[in-house]
Amino acid sequence: MSSKNTFASITAIGGFVPQNRRTNSDLEKISDTTDEWILKRTGIKERRILDTNLATSDMAVAAIKNLAESYNKNINDIQALIVATSTPDMPMPSTANIICGKLGISSPWAFDVNAACSGFLYALDLAASLIESNRYTNVVVVGADKISAYVDLQDRSTNVLFGDGAGAVWLEPSKEEGIIDALLCSNGLGQESLNILAGGSLYPHTTQSEHQQNPYIQQDGKVVFKQAVTSMSKACKDILNQNNLNINKVDYLIPHQANQRIIDAVGAQLGITPEKTLSNIEYFGNTIAATIPLCIWQHKDKIKKGDLLLLTAFGAGFSWGASLLRWNIE
Repeated sequence: MSSKNTFASITAIGGFVPQNRRTNSDLEKISDTTDEWILKRTGIKERRILDTNLATSDMAVAAIKNLAESYNKNINDIQALIVATSTPDMPMPSTANIICGKLGISSPWAFDVNAACSGFLYALDLAASLIESNRYTNVVVVGADKISAYVDLQDRSTNVLFGDGAGAVWLEPSKEEGIIDALLCSNGLGQESLNILAGGSLYPHTTQSEHQQNPYIQQDGKVVFKQAVTSMSKACKDILNQNNLNINKVDYLIPHQANQRIIDAVGAQLGITPEKTLSNIEYFGNTIAATIPLCIWQHKDKIKKGDLLLLTAFGAGFSWGASLLRWNIE
């Protein structure tokens, strides 16, 4: 186990999902799909969709306010704010910067992290490092994405999967185990299999290239499925091994909510019982960087102080990884 002198511990959690629902019945009316097909292939019944006049920052602000109200936190105490998102409000300034303005906090170190669906784990490890260095004592991590803005409603390979949402955690120093370890990876070999091509410096909106004409998320489902199961399973096994733990010591596996079949396959690879694998994909879909904090938030009454949590994610790029943490909220 780790020999850290100071641990970064999660002391509060919050979440937000929009009220608007996009059900399987809705998708049946606008694309060539059925409720039966969607449930069988993904395990999703509905997903939440943010209003068109709102942005990723609005959901993040709501999640932070929910956290602050639920755990009596003062947002003016935030010293650093790290926002994991692939769908920033705009290319510049950062969404974290915009959130500071909307919250009325004027001095935090605030920035965005883009590691696609792995973003929350990347940001969580960054935040833990800030705490462990003893340079910061109150760090907030948000995973938030308005991915619906990039979904082609006629594309049944993607329109069934994605929804909007935000989850936030507050980290503070602790002498007890908190964030124990993280194993995070990236290889750049999967760019063609999962991407949003338009809008960046390579294919800016000012050009008329064929890629600029397709601003939607695109995915090769078979490739992503195979890589996600393999990568998340290996990351989980590796992080357990390097901490001299076996899967029986894990109280809950909390995987990225990409597809229920992927979640089930990773659990089977690890040999963890289904009741120890937490999921909320049925009603939220894939909310990109928000899936893991939202899943924890949804199940916070089930998770007990002292529980060992194994988090794992896989995203575009490819990026992937796993994190081990001890839950310290009563």
